[in-house]
Amino acid sequence: MTKQEIVDAVSEATGLTKVETETVMNGIMTTITESLARNERVELRGFGTFGTKHRMPKKARNPGTGEAIFLPERYVPTFKPAKHLRGRVNDSLMIK
Repeated sequence: MTKQEIVDAVSEATGLTKVETETVMNGIMTTITESLARNERVELRGFGTFGTKHRMPKKARNPGTGEAIFLPERYVPTFKPAKHLRGRVNDSLMIK
C-alpha cells in the first residue's frame, strides 16, 4: 500500500478531502521524523513505538565484489510493533 492509497482510504472513511488528509498525514510523518532526529521515542498506543538505535563503527564486506568497506558510527530508526498489531497481523495471515 502506498502513501496515496492510505490518503485515499482515510479520506473516504473520514469525509475529509484528500488534500486535507494528505496535509494531516504529512504533518504526522514530519513530527515523527523530527522527534527521531532529536533522539526521542514516539509511542503510538496499539500500533507501536518508533525509536533510534546506535550502531558502532565496523568493518563489512561488499557481497558483490568481496571488497572490504568501513561502516561509520551511526544511528538508525527502529520500529517495535505493539502486541495488538502483532496479534492482528498474525491472526489475519494464519492459514485456517
